[in-house]
Formats: sequence, structure tokens, C-alpha cells
Amino acid sequence: MHISVVGLSHRTAPVEIRERLSIPEQTMETSLQSLKGNDQVIEASILSTCNRLEIYTLVRHPDLGVSAVSDFLSGHSGLGTSELSPHLFSYHHADAVDHLMRVAAGLDSLVLGEGQILSQVKKMMRLGQEHKSLGPILNRLLTQAVSTGKRVRSETNLGTGAVSISSAAVELAQLKLGQSRGLDQLVTLESEQIAVVGAGRMSRLLLQHLQSKGAAGVVLLNRTVERAELLAKDFPELPVQCRPLTDLDQYLSTCSLVFTSTAADDPIIDAARLKPLNRRSRLRLIDIGVPRNIAADAAEVPGVESHDVDDLQEVVARNQEARQAMAREAEQLLNQEAQQFLDWWDSLEAVPTINRLRSAMEAVRTEELQKALSRMGPDFSARERKVVEALSKGIINKILHVPVTQLRAPQSRQDRQQSLRTVERLFSLEESGLE
Repeated sequence: MHISVVGLSHRTAPVEIRERLSIPEQTMETSLQSLKGNDQVIEASILSTCNRLEIYTLVRHPDLGVSAVSDFLSGHSGLGTSELSPHLFSYHHADAVDHLMRVAAGLDSLVLGEGQILSQVKKMMRLGQEHKSLGPILNRLLTQAVSTGKRVRSETNLGTGAVSISSAAVELAQLKLGQSRGLDQLVTLESEQIAVVGAGRMSRLLLQHLQSKGAAGVVLLNRTVERAELLAKDFPELPVQCRPLTDLDQYLSTCSLVFTSTAADDPIIDAARLKPLNRRSRLRLIDIGVPRNIAADAAEVPGVESHDVDDLQEVVARNQEARQAMAREAEQLLNQEAQQFLDWWDSLEAVPTINRLRSAMEAVRTEELQKALSRMGPDFSARERKVVEALSKGIINKILHVPVTQLRAPQSRQDRQQSLRTVERLFSLEESGLE
């Protein structure tokens, strides 16, 4: 068996490719079952975010397993293998474990150290458990990845400050506004007429950062106004007007800055929608949705400036050096956590031998117990029989404790295999490898 990850991210693929690979939660069960339907795939889990799609699997053969996942991705996206392959990466075993730990810690994120990725890894684990695509191996790996992400944030400075896609989007707006005034710096947003489209988690973070960056007020548009109003209640110090999504054209006409973050599968703003609007000022659109909420042709409309998640790199690069220093704090911790999982994985090699050793000892215990009980005669009470049986089990467990602990302890593969062969030879155990 082998642990593998196949995927793409903001590092390997542009947003127009990533949005083709996005897997929404409502189709996650079908996707996981499709993966599990392949003979090569034993366990599977899917991480789908705006900046990455990664499929973690336990496979029978590394090359055949990666090929099976790649075929799934090609079928899901409608992209041919030759078109998709240049954007894919794959890691095996220790490298796959290292990669997941880095992802959970925020070290592989567009915004280094972002906190939202940890909740997305938790969600990946929850969905895998709900849809029964996880087994003991990936369940253990994802559990440790989540605990590693938490530990990085509690024991290092990596998670300090505003680090999220939403915060980068707000800083991009500040930077572009400053550049329009001939300033290469972030400026306050207090003079901007701002709208946010969507009322999900990303929009919550947008409101939080807009408030901290000086926004005088925000129009919050959502398909259901009630949900927008619930979100607005959490920001009593920020004037928020809640409007239905059907009013979008009105605010595209009057606002100077519009953020979009919805779960729509297709763009909700495009050139055809923008051209008829009677605008008097420049409109800046910032889209942090994947799939994109704003079509690429929106930027072709005079007076409209459009940005998507890939454009956030301009802001991220300004802060990267300082955050890289923080990231180095986390590296040693991540190495420890990854090695802990790999030690556990290696210890599984001893499980078949340990099970056969326990079975052999249990057979001896049962046989000798029956001989002893038969000599005790009918006067031996049921309670006394239970005491003697418990005694025999306790003796076996005490005898096996040290050798079993030693067989499972962290050690080189060569040393473990030598110990296993010695145990199998001494106790005449039938040899069998780990399946």
C-alpha cells in the first residue's frame, strides 16, 4: 500500500484551469465513490478550495494509483490528459505526508500562514468520514494533519495578523486605489462606495477586513436577504445595507468597488451585464470565487477594472519576506509531526506478525487452561473458573507486552524486519507480509 496525493494549486495552474477542477460539496459523495470504485484506490479524500484541488489516496500501486486519479480528474474537468498533466503534481508516501502537513499549517497557501485552510482540511476529513471513503490510514493521517495545523498556530507566530484570501483582496483594493492616485502604497477605503456579493464565510472575512481598513459602509447583496442580515448583525460598528441579489445591477452602477464571493457555478457578472449600465465613475471588481463569479471579458468594458484570485499575488509578494521568517519557525515542528506519522506507518509492518504471535499464545493458553480445568473436577465453581481464566490471560498479556512494544517502536526498517524474522523463527509463525 502507498499514500499518494495528486492535485493542482495556485502554484501550478491558473484560475481558469482550477475552476474546471473545483468539486462542490454537493457532488463530493459522487466524486469520492467514483474514486473508490477503482480497484487501485483503497481510501480517498478530496481537498477542494479556491486555490487548490488535491486528492489524497491510499493505493495498491503508486504509478497505477496516480494514473487512476489523473483519469478521474480528466473526466471530471473535461480536459484531455495532455492539457491537464502540465498543471498536476503528485507526491508519494513521505513526500505526500510532508505536503499535507504543510498545507494544513498554511505553508503552501497563497497567503502564507492563512487560517482558513485548516478548517478546509477539517472539512475534507469530515466529508470523507460521512461518505465512508476514509479508512484507518487516511483517517489517522488527516487527524494528525489537523492537530499539526492547530499546533503550528498555537506554538509559532505564523498565524498572527490578518492572513486570508479575503484580507489579501481588501489589501489589493487598497493598493490599486493608491496606485490610481500615483502612490505605491495601501490607502484607506473610506471614500469608496463598496458592495460585497455573497454572505458566506469569505464574505464574513471581507466585512471584517473592510471595517478594519476604514470602510465607511458596505452594501451586502445575497440571494436570501435574511442570511445577509444575520451576517450584518455581527458587525454593529460597520454600516451594512442588506439587499437581494436582484438589485445587483443598481449597485454595479453606483459603487466604485465590488467584491464577489459566491458559490455560483457560472459567472454572475460579465461584459454583457456591465455595458448597458449608466456609470459615472470607474468600477473596480475583485473576485475571490472559484469557479469565478466575474467573467474574463468584464475587464474589456471601458471604465471597469477586474481582478481575480490570481491577482492577489501582487499584494502577497509585498508581505512574503516577513512571513517567510515566521514560516521557518514551523518547519521543525512539521518535520516532527510528519515523522511521527511515518513511524506509526512503519510500525504497521509488524502487525501481521504480532497478530500471529498473539493467536499462537492464545491457542497455547486455551489448551492448557482446558487441561487444568478438566483436572479440577465438577466441584470447581464458575466464579473460580473465571478467576483462573483471567489469570491465564493476564500472564500472556504480561509476557507479550515487551516484545510487542519493541516490534512496534520507531526503528530502521532493516532492524524491524530482522526482529520480525527472529520472532517468526523462534515461535514457528507462518510468514506473511503486510497487505
